Amino acid sequence: MQVMNHSEATGCGSGAGTCGCGKRTGPTDALAIGTIAQTPAAVDSMPIARVNGVPLHAAGEQIDTDSLRQRAYAELLRQEAVRKGLLAVSDVASDDGVQSEAASTAVEQLLESELAVPAPDEVTARRFFDANPARFQEGERVNARHILFAVTPGIDVVQLRKRAEAALLDARCRSDEAEDRFAGLAKSLSNCPSGESGGDLGWLSVSDCAPEFSRELFGHAEVGVLPRIVHSRFGLHVVEVVARQAGAAPSFDAVRGAVLQVLQQQSYVTALRQYLQLVAGAAQIEGVDLDAADSPLVQ
Repeated sequence: MQVMNHSEATGCGSGAGTCGCGKRTGPTDALAIGTIAQTPAAVDSMPIARVNGVPLHAAGEQIDTDSLRQRAYAELLRQEAVRKGLLAVSDVASDDGVQSEAASTAVEQLLESELAVPAPDEVTARRFFDANPARFQEGERVNARHILFAVTPGIDVVQLRKRAEAALLDARCRSDEAEDRFAGLAKSLSNCPSGESGGDLGWLSVSDCAPEFSRELFGHAEVGVLPRIVHSRFGLHVVEVVARQAGAAPSFDAVRGAVLQVLQQQSYVTALRQYLQLVAGAAQIEGVDLDAADSPLVQ
């Protein structure tokens, strides 16, 4: 999969990994259970969260809820790799969320051996294809603008969301005015360099965008300011669809491989979630809420 630098796609001038406009700017963490802004929460003053006594952050460090949960799940897997003999006991956990190269390799080996991921069959694949025709359209393009409210370390995400919701209301209620209200809001509020051009992202295809961003733009008929805040790994977006170009509907045989890949990934995520619930159920967790189960029959 090609990773596109956002400045190449829209000319916004930001470097890879720094832009928040929904462009795919770097590889996705394979262990991420959700995006950074799905369940935002600000932590002003928090006790140190721990997994089996191992701290997940430094004293006084402020971490949003989802980042803290992701650190906890990563630490659970690191400790499980040690318990299974895949990682040396001497491997030291850090409190900044960054694991050693040996730990990352051991966790990959752990998941490969422990996760049971069934391969999708032909009947299931055809049923999924028939139920999701827009998902596999080829050539669909969307002309869009956005206003980014970036989630950065230490930011009060509750207040950030209030600002995003106020901007969304403003953009929707005053979108029919002669003044280009959306462009004005983007210039004054957006954390993306595209704000200088009124939030303009130009014409986008599915491959141009981060998956969680593209799901909100493509396969829909909406035109205008979307009636919801769009969450991505970069933050919160107010999005306007300026125009759409419909794609062509391929045959099942033409996209069979892509359908099977989607279903395989869904099976992997389900298996990973179940495994993490079991591991969390056997651990002592402090200062962070995790989904946990005490039975191997997790559905």
